[in-house]
Amino acid sequence: MKTKIFLFFSILFLLIRCYKVPITNRNQIRLMPDIMITNLALTSYQDFMSKNKIIPSSDNRSKQLDNVGNRMVAAVNNLFANTKYKDRIKNQKWEYHLVDNPTVNAWCMPGGKIVFYSGILPYTQDDEGIAVVMGHEMAHAIAKHGNERMSQQMAIMMGGVTIDVAMQQRPEETKEIFKSLYGVSATLGALAYSRKHEYEADKIGLVIMAKAGYNPEKAIAFWERMSQKSGSSIPQFLSTHPSDENRIKEMKKFLPTAMKYYKTN
Repeated sequence: MKTKIFLFFSILFLLIRCYKVPITNRNQIRLMPDIMITNLALTSYQDFMSKNKIIPSSDNRSKQLDNVGNRMVAAVNNLFANTKYKDRIKNQKWEYHLVDNPTVNAWCMPGGKIVFYSGILPYTQDDEGIAVVMGHEMAHAIAKHGNERMSQQMAIMMGGVTIDVAMQQRPEETKEIFKSLYGVSATLGALAYSRKHEYEADKIGLVIMAKAGYNPEKAIAFWERMSQKSGSSIPQFLSTHPSDENRIKEMKKFLPTAMKYYKTN
């Protein structure tokens, strides 16, 4: 038994050494095949899209989202396509849609499916605000935080069972772990990322928006607007996020780095 545990953690150690997150250069554990995560996400995404009212592409709000999205995708390609991180974006089939829903929320599923809820638009206000949110959500996909979180849960819940065996012999349990992390229905996409992931997505998102030609300093104003949201209920978009005060503090520390990408465009 001790030998199995030693081998398990030895493999984990090797995996940690294999993956680096772009921009932050953090070591990362990823045990799950990306294609499996993407397929599970696609199924959930298609189910969500079939049950929710999508604002048509002819709507000016959707056009604005498309415009920002196209610039952000181009920035992602410029940043990573010809680097050692190219594998992180090669299977991202980016799409962005706006749903008619008053919830203050937005998310990006593994595989690059991005959804904005109309309820967040009063807080984004303009292209820069949309870029802040989109950059943050794209960053989660590029950093493969979903794979990392699911890997952690699989390792805990499956115990000594290898990942391959778990997926083959316990497919329903694997799906349930995915659902428990990503939620369903109205809470789809509300992955309970760790604070570490949230801060990391903020940093990567700032770089993406800067590379796309949007001033990353505008992110501070957006999060200040979010922090002023009245009412006792926490917006879905914020339910798993760090406090606004801490987030803004960390962003300000990182802004000089992000501004370098903005000024070189």
